[in-house]
Amino acid sequence: MTRCIGVPKEIKPLEGRVALTPPVAAELVAAGHRVCLEQGAGEASGYPDADYRAADVEILPDADALYGEAEILLKVKEPIGPELDRLRRDQILFSYLHLAPNPELTRRLQSIGLTAIAFETVMVDGDLPLLRPMSEIAGRIAIQVGTHLLHTPEGGKGLLLGGVPGVVRGQVTVLGAGHAGGASARLAAAMGAQVTVFDRNPLKLTEMDAAAANIQALYPNAEAIGEAVAGADILVGAVLLPGAEAPRLVSREQVAAMQPGSVVVDIAVDQGGCIETTRPTTYDDPVYEAEGVLHFCVTNMPGAVPRSASQALAGALLPWVLRLARDDWRNEPALANAINVADGEVVLPTLRG
Repeated sequence: MTRCIGVPKEIKPLEGRVALTPPVAAELVAAGHRVCLEQGAGEASGYPDADYRAADVEILPDADALYGEAEILLKVKEPIGPELDRLRRDQILFSYLHLAPNPELTRRLQSIGLTAIAFETVMVDGDLPLLRPMSEIAGRIAIQVGTHLLHTPEGGKGLLLGGVPGVVRGQVTVLGAGHAGGASARLAAAMGAQVTVFDRNPLKLTEMDAAAANIQALYPNAEAIGEAVAGADILVGAVLLPGAEAPRLVSREQVAAMQPGSVVVDIAVDQGGCIETTRPTTYDDPVYEAEGVLHFCVTNMPGAVPRSASQALAGALLPWVLRLARDDWRNEPALANAINVADGEVVLPTLRG
């Protein structure tokens, strides 16, 4: 049975990504599926409606029409505001959801009764193929933004992260050496900073240690983390427990020990954050100060580079959407195990508490 795959326009503040690019949508159409797009959904990513029409995608005039037609709803970010009122029990929602720190949204999806599958809980052999591309982008953005915030006009301490000859290099501390943390560490090192990365996985530590001479990779313990945080010009939080709330590894007191004008970027904010002073922000008002330290904790960091992010996400999504559009999609373990909520019940074990 052919299902309508619907792609709405994202409404989260300054979220320009789109779940399907025209070339990927064309492959779904060629496979015999009906693909519908809300008018203007791809424009912020550089894809006008005409590009989708050329791929035989149906363009629907507004969100009501799109949600009314869609059987599989393919979104980037979790539904918010009026989007929730449009969802139906018979729909499959496939999106980044990050429900662990958001029990209110979890309850709302339960009350609707639909099947909600999270990109970030699709797992294959210990890897998260749909989270990886956005994690790598977020990791790079963390350093780009952190470097900018160190500038005095932004309220920072007035530090050039990579330094110049005769000047001490900036210090970057990264919590977690996965896709996001690894990307942060590599970019910071390439810029000339001295980087310390913490992770419990010895293979990740070996990988980080070999990545650059100015990266040191350490096992986490309270003393080592406290010392590295206190000396950090930029602290990046990149800890992930798939489907679960992030553990708090850095206390408010440890943040207060950082020099004034230092920067915290918590990529783990989608899952509640791994730093005690973290609170979610949007690109409308992305930065706040806590304990004299600038904090950037935007919950959709890759949304700032929608062209690149949409291309990366859509390419990763294609094989999974093809499987999800089949009647027997529940026979695919990675998809079945990624169901967060279905028929009014919480399905994902890590969400049950």
